[in-house]
Amino acid sequence: MLKAKTRLGRRKRRHRRVRTKISGTPDCPRLNVYRSINNIYAQVIDDQSGRTLVAASTLDPQLRTELSHGGNREAARKVGSLLASRAVEKGIKKVVFDRGGYLYHGRVKELADGAREAGLNF
Repeated sequence: MLKAKTRLGRRKRRHRRVRTKISGTPDCPRLNVYRSINNIYAQVIDDQSGRTLVAASTLDPQLRTELSHGGNREAARKVGSLLASRAVEKGIKKVVFDRGGYLYHGRVKELADGAREAGLNF
């Protein structure tokens, strides 16, 4: 267990606290976000079966050619729209947003806005 004195420890504590209240079901899966310095990753997860239904990141071949850097807000918005388009193709329209302990600001907010514009509801 990480101590809450580090930035990573505080984020993990926030994420643990949020995850006690948020869970993905087959009807309304969980949209999870992970943010690193150079990239951003998003998954749509059904927690009851423990399966990832849809995933997208700045490392996807579709986005690698378009993006010069994967760690900015423009890249996060494109990841959100790509994830949402993949989810809508699979029949997923409603999700619950799990920000992963990150503040809802910057890249996390852009990813969410991109997913909403492409057809996801949360």
